[in-house]
Amino acid sequence: MIAERTKRAARPSLYEPVVARIRSVTKQTDSEMLFDIALPEGRPLGHQPGQFVQVLVPGVGECPISICTSPTRADSFGLCVRRVGDVTAHLHGLGAGDTVGIRGPLGRGFNLAEFIGRDVLIVAGGLGLAPVRSLIQYILDERANFGRFSLLYGARNPSELLFRADLVRWRERKDMNFHVTVDKPDDDWRGHSGVVTTLFRELPALDPSTRVVVVGPPVMFKFVVLEVLARRIPQKQLYCSLERRMKCGVGKCGHCQVNHVYVCMEGPVFTYGELKAIREAFE
Repeated sequence: MIAERTKRAARPSLYEPVVARIRSVTKQTDSEMLFDIALPEGRPLGHQPGQFVQVLVPGVGECPISICTSPTRADSFGLCVRRVGDVTAHLHGLGAGDTVGIRGPLGRGFNLAEFIGRDVLIVAGGLGLAPVRSLIQYILDERANFGRFSLLYGARNPSELLFRADLVRWRERKDMNFHVTVDKPDDDWRGHSGVVTTLFRELPALDPSTRVVVVGPPVMFKFVVLEVLARRIPQKQLYCSLERRMKCGVGKCGHCQVNHVYVCMEGPVFTYGELKAIREAFE
């Protein structure tokens, strides 16, 4: 009994910060940086795709950031950080070798059992590619366990495209259907132009059992949902993430509360069927 209590006490709590080291920082856009972070002794984070962590900067504050790498790549994990406030501005000033506090993983991610053996369609807009990148990597790392895989990605302009090296690799793969578009092309853009819903014409017919994930700004979500439902995909098979609303990560500040729902505790991943009656969720 004493040994069991000792073992239980030695296990770190998800709510206790752990000092983690930044292995590398890669600029993505003028506003976003990709951080590769390792826990002590190379310990895996143990997350599900779609979950997040609280990042703590001593003397500055903390903020929730979605995990953008798959648990299949367990020696470190990635966080794509947009500079929007004091904490993220301080993070953008850090580099390899610096440390931050990490709490988590937290929240409800994607239920992978619902995706195994199914066709999967992911539609991402802007920074929405970051929280679904973990699921994308998981599907590609475990490719034999999934059916057809399609990914549609849209950004406002070419300068805001994230994970450019990934985009090149995904375009070259023969085992996924990948398309990217920008709303406002520049003179050098040679790809598709238009909002992300215009990419649906590039898709084959969707099997009724397809699992669909949509993450992006609210205005994009509304129109993508119409496209998906028009293809007779049940609402319980359509997933979204509301991580943009979160702050404390533990259901205390109320910043992410939408009616009776605390996004950080009950999400950030939800089915459309769970959220369709909550109008404020998509505003």
